[in-house]
Amino acid sequence: MYYAQAWHLALNDTPLFQKDFQAWIHGPVIPALYQKYKLLGWQPILEDANPELPQEVQKFLDEVAQEYFACDAYELEQMTHAEAPWNLARGNLPPDEPSNEVIQKQWMKEYYGSRAEEKD
Repeated sequence: MYYAQAWHLALNDTPLFQKDFQAWIHGPVIPALYQKYKLLGWQPILEDANPELPQEVQKFLDEVAQEYFACDAYELEQMTHAEAPWNLARGNLPPDEPSNEVIQKQWMKEYYGSRAEEKD
């Protein structure tokens, strides 16, 4: 969800959804989603969700999934920890210090927007 939001902000200049991510120890988290699914632990989320989405949004999400679904949790954690938005929210906190600081959407838009420009 984090990368879908980040790339949507960068490429479309609008958020895909309004919820904010917090810079938790192991990466970006939407607390409400964490609470909803935490009992699953490392099990996959098998909830059957087929929301009615505009075709362009579905195409965008399919592209994000193709890029990131091959990554495991460790790879995703390493990637987000190397990127500016998560680091800006964490500031000078030690790596193992809990945080509920919000990863600002503007930071995501700017960082991933600059990465999109590099790919052009």
